[in-house]
Amino acid sequence: MKIGIVCYPTYGGSGVLATELGKGLAQKGHQVHFITYRQPARLTHFQENVFYHEVSAADYPLFEYPPYDTALASKLVDVILYEKLDILHVHYAIPHATVAYMAKKILLTKGKYIPVVTTLHGTDITLVGKNASFTPVVEFSINKSDGVTAVSESLKQQTYDSFDIKQDIKVIYNFIDFERFKKSDKEHFKKLIAPNQEKILTHTSNFRKVKRVEDVVLIFKKVREKLPSKLLLIGDGPERENVERLCRDLQLCDEIRFLGKQDAVEDLLAISDLFLMPSASESFGLAALEAMACQVPVISSNIGGLPEVNIEAQTGFLSAVGNIEEMSKNAIQLLSNEDTLNTFRQNALKQAQQFSLENILPQYESYYGEILEKEAANPYQVNRI
Repeated sequence: MKIGIVCYPTYGGSGVLATELGKGLAQKGHQVHFITYRQPARLTHFQENVFYHEVSAADYPLFEYPPYDTALASKLVDVILYEKLDILHVHYAIPHATVAYMAKKILLTKGKYIPVVTTLHGTDITLVGKNASFTPVVEFSINKSDGVTAVSESLKQQTYDSFDIKQDIKVIYNFIDFERFKKSDKEHFKKLIAPNQEKILTHTSNFRKVKRVEDVVLIFKKVREKLPSKLLLIGDGPERENVERLCRDLQLCDEIRFLGKQDAVEDLLAISDLFLMPSASESFGLAALEAMACQVPVISSNIGGLPEVNIEAQTGFLSAVGNIEEMSKNAIQLLSNEDTLNTFRQNALKQAQQFSLENILPQYESYYGEILEKEAANPYQVNRI
């Protein structure tokens, strides 16, 4: 197949999934074309069957902001026609599914029909989509897609609860590459971070308010009162300044490291003892899954898709959003007993293996095949109108 992929080229979960999916498809012989405004963060090396098409939105004095949606639609038309793509897979309803519909209508005037699969990742439904000004567009874009997937059962149900959706939504979970995310011997590295064998707690996110990074610091404070420990904060974003200020106020700066955006997150997870994810909203929890693949138990909130990933009292613990006391207690309990911690490590790995690239990738291939077969059987389907 010749597959076009449209995504946000960032370190966020949707961009990571889209990029890793494309790379996995390319390894299986499919031709994959990424179409976005910047090279995806995880697309760092040359790979056979992978192509990148940059979208450039001209900055005209007439517009207050560059017309990216229009530029993307034009680029999609060009790439689909020239590269003779078979199917287009867009990640996020706004703006990508909306723009894909526009491109699809333009292509019809040129005698070309391109089936569109839309993957819902969470924020496009739980935050953006619930904004009344966007709701009609999100709803329309989903219903006009030829296929729709969601990354968790929780997100699927939220989508049906929030919008009048006529389409069937197929759940295909996020995945990870175990060639990359695995427990490895980084003892020399660990000694640099924790020279006195302190426990290492880790958090990874884009530092948005919804990630509740301040809660991470408050949990760490309580843990450190009971156990010698260090905290690694990986990522960057709008809340970083507030979190740094909190660390100073609590006089914890010497015990907390702000590491910024990291490409080799797996090396940091390899030396971690516990992963903290107290988010207010998570459609799936990809960062938690990456930690579990590296045999790191997870302390998380119990919202969204997290209970589908982090199994209570087996791979970690789940608590209500904002329940810092309970999260801290569970963290201390785990870190205080090495035998229990090792059991949770093994459970985390076993659970994570269900979400391997090898298990999930064929589900996408099969779903693409279903959509293409449906198009071949009914070339004048309603979605063309």
